[in-house]
Amino acid sequence: MYRNKKGGIIGIIITIIILILVVIFSNGEKNSSFFENAATNLVMPIQNGLTYLKNKLSGNSTFFTDINNLKQENEELKQKNSELEQSLRELENIKTQNETLQEYLNLSEKYGEYTTIPGYVINKDISNYSKTIVINVGSDDGVGVNMTVIGDQGLVGHVVSVTNNTAKVQTIIDTASSISCIMSSNSDSIVCKGTLNDNKTLRGMYIPTDANVIQGDSIETSGLGGIYPKGIHVGTVRKVENTQNITDRYALIDTAVDFDKLNTVLVITNK
Repeated sequence: MYRNKKGGIIGIIITIIILILVVIFSNGEKNSSFFENAATNLVMPIQNGLTYLKNKLSGNSTFFTDINNLKQENEELKQKNSELEQSLRELENIKTQNETLQEYLNLSEKYGEYTTIPGYVINKDISNYSKTIVINVGSDDGVGVNMTVIGDQGLVGHVVSVTNNTAKVQTIIDTASSISCIMSSNSDSIVCKGTLNDNKTLRGMYIPTDANVIQGDSIETSGLGGIYPKGIHVGTVRKVENTQNITDRYALIDTAVDFDKLNTVLVITNK
């Protein structure tokens, strides 16, 4: 009840103020400037506020426009980055192919006395009991069983089976491998066999009792046995293991080829 009375009184006061303003306005030019000034003072803050709000809204609009532009630029940069990565991959492939071709060239020059077929390793089975590799050339390329396979540094092994487009190679580090070799310092014969737990070491056995085995001596194929041609580098003597019986002594030989890094090979088709 009190609120209703209070609201009615406020309404009456507002009505009286409006009537006074109307009377002042109707009194002529003298009072009109006063009214205009009052109106201006009343309207200007509102107008300034509206202008400020408009500017803020315009700024927000620009902000959202900038966000959209940034998104578009980001997508364009992603696309360019993807294209650059693709180009980089293609360049890496070209570089790898050039390196492979260079390795083939080096091998062909080094073993120019042989007729060879180049290939590269496509699979490795280097375990304790089987140490074989598969290369990407086969019978369609002229590769046959028992052909010698060499790498840049020396002897890799020989072909044990072929398909039209691939060949399986038993490496010299396979425990089933046995190579007739000679020591370069004295031309004494030894037999080199693969070891069970090592991919870089051969065991030189059946050393003649009167042979003087020298550390660092080069070991090469002897040409005996019907598989490997003579004179292909096999490895280097690391040390000699002496036993109670001199006939049982043996040499540990580091292979010339690093089979963990072997990628390119040549298959010798003539001997």
